[in-house]
Formats: sequence, C-alpha cells, structure tokens
Amino acid sequence: MKKTLVAAIGFFAFLLLGSSVYTVSETEQVIVTQFGKPVSGAITNPGLHVKLPFIQDVHRFDKRWLEFTGDANEIPTKDKKYIWVDTYARWRIADPLEFYKAVRDERGGQSRLDDIVDGATRNSVAKYDLIEIVRSSNRDFQITEELAGIGSAEAMTKITNGRELIGQEILKNAAAITPQFGVELVDVRFKRLNYVETVQQKVFERMISERKRIAERSRSEGQGKAAEIRGQKERDVLAASSVGYKTAQEIKGDADAKATTIYARAYGRDPDLYKFLKSLETLQSGLDQNTWLILSTDSELMEHLTASGGGQ
Repeated sequence: MKKTLVAAIGFFAFLLLGSSVYTVSETEQVIVTQFGKPVSGAITNPGLHVKLPFIQDVHRFDKRWLEFTGDANEIPTKDKKYIWVDTYARWRIADPLEFYKAVRDERGGQSRLDDIVDGATRNSVAKYDLIEIVRSSNRDFQITEELAGIGSAEAMTKITNGRELIGQEILKNAAAITPQFGVELVDVRFKRLNYVETVQQKVFERMISERKRIAERSRSEGQGKAAEIRGQKERDVLAASSVGYKTAQEIKGDADAKATTIYARAYGRDPDLYKFLKSLETLQSGLDQNTWLILSTDSELMEHLTASGGGQ
C-alpha cells in the first residue's frame, strides 16, 4: 500500500516537474500564456525556464528569417496590360508578443503578409507601364530581326524607375504596415511576370506570324539565289558545250581535209584502181543476193565484172 502511494506521489511529482519547466533553443523565442492571455514578454534567451504547471502554455516562434511566397495575381498596368505578378519576400517575427496577439501563429502571419504584400504590389504595378516593370535599366541592347517585327519601339522606350525601384517601393509601403503585427519585412521582389492567357495567346500568334513572314522572305531569297545559280550553271554548260562543239568541228574538219588529201594523193597514183574500187563500192551498196542487174556491153561495171571473171 505504501509502495503504491509512493509511486503515485513520484509520478505526480514527475508530471508536475515536466509541466513546470521548458527549454528554449537558440533559434526560438517564446510567449507564455495563462488561459490564453500572455503573462510576460518575449523570452528569447536560450536555456531552461520555469512556468506554472498545467495552467500556463508555451508558444514557440522562429527567430530566423522566414520565406514568403505569394500567389500569382492578375494585375492591370498603367497602360492597360493585364499580367500575372508573382512575388516573394523575406520576413521575421520581430515582436513575438504583438505577433501572437495579432495573428497567433506563422500560418496567420503568412496569410496577413499575403494581404499586405498583394495590396502594395497592386498599388505600385497599377502606377507604371509594363516596360517599367520588365526593365531594370536603360542599357542598350541589339534589336533582333524578330524584335524589330514585333515592336522594337516599345522595347526601346526609356524607363524612369524600373523593376528594382518598383520592388523597393512595394517593400517600403508593405514594411510600413507589418510592424503592427510584430513582423519585420526586409525584402520583396518579383519572382515572375507573365501575360494573362488571352493576351499571351495574341502575343504568341503575333510572334508566329512574324516568324512565318521572316521564313517566307528567307525562302524567297533562297529560291532567287538558287535560280541565279542554276542560270549561271546553264550558261557555263552552254558556253563549255559551244567551245567543245567548235573544237570538235575544227578537229573533224582538219581530219576530213587530211583524209581527202591522202585519198587524192593515193588515187592520183593509179586512176584505174580508183575507178575499180569506186565501182565495187557501188555494187556492194546497191546490190544484194536477190537483185537482178542488166548492163550494156559498153558499161564500165560490165567491163570490170568481165575482167574479174564474174558471171553475166
């Protein structure tokens, strides 16, 4: 019986001690509440601390810089360009007591930051043209053929503020509100900008049309160059053929002249032999085995045939 009582007292003492002490790490800060109401300021010193058991609760908050990523919002610019704006920020819980009173926890803080940063972003974006939000400086850049067709005049417009200064303006306006919630906002930047779907589709169609025009022009230039090359090739071939034909005819003429000279010289030595050979050529070309030939007795062919021993 006594052992059971001692064990019960020991267990109760253990629970009492466990509920009376708590630790704070180097990355934490703590608010202690009693029945939901804070009973002290922020506890930021790391180590072991004491509280009333059971009736007091410990609320822990991060000391470190935290990341905020907002949802993309559709916002019109001053020149009536509807764009999606996606931002991100860095913040920390500067006053845990005010933070707890205002938003209770980090989820509530993220929600409140979303409202503050979104409102400041909308107000700033609506004051400037799209080119001011896209560009950060007036540096010179090369105008490509595609950009020249899509709108180089708009792209080359000089800016007065630029993306960086607009981001600083958003930070200044938002950071002036956050301290009342115990939050310190240190940085706000644009993560992404994009056209809304309807405008984006029109831009894509314009880009496609422009590239088709460039492709068609390049194709036409290529076809013209190809026709020029083919024409030059045909002229070169014709010129080469003409020269070749002329040379061949000259060679053939020289050969015929030499052959005629040789024939004349050869036949001049024996006219009778020449007459005989020409008669044979005539018979060979004009007669076959089914041909009948009637010759007079004074015909030269008859004379040659009789002389050679041929039949009548």
